[in-house]
Amino acid sequence: EQLIAGGALERYRIHVFGEEAQRAYDRVHLSEYFTGRDAESLAMSEMSVYEQPGLTLHLGVPVLEIDRDRHEIITAEGCFSYDKLILATGSFPFVPPIEGAQGNSRLVYRTLEDLDTIRYAASKARRGVVVGGGLLGLEAANALKSLGLEAHVVEFAPRLMPVQLDEHGGAALKARIEALGVGVHLSRAT
Repeated sequence: EQLIAGGALERYRIHVFGEEAQRAYDRVHLSEYFTGRDAESLAMSEMSVYEQPGLTLHLGVPVLEIDRDRHEIITAEGCFSYDKLILATGSFPFVPPIEGAQGNSRLVYRTLEDLDTIRYAASKARRGVVVGGGLLGLEAANALKSLGLEAHVVEFAPRLMPVQLDEHGGAALKARIEALGVGVHLSRAT
């Protein structure tokens, strides 16, 4: 949107590629997907933004390769040349090795598709454990609670949100999270 506001469509044709089938959405509020929000309401931009002349949105089309010498990207839809290339790759969740947890018992909390998988798994479970006591981990624990599961958070550090909070803030947050009915397990390795 900032490129468009700056007049980029007057100078360039813009192609936006995304591996997911949805436009960019607010990952911080993913747990609201379990309480009634849909993909459209989580979207960060209205669809009309992508319907402007000179702008093409390619959903569900990951970039497979970048040929920097030829200034091309390669996708399943074909090759696309570029003058300028902006990489906004996001992040990927780290799934630590956990003894005894294989296959479908190890889920990640990153995409709407992941949340659909979690919702299905929750329908067959009583308890859920989130590894990681950062902001997204706490959101995931909230999601498990909203799905009716007994929820637990396991954090390697001695407090929740260790990057953002000091010892006192971490203690206050732990008390609040536990008051919501979420088990908190600190200083634990997986």
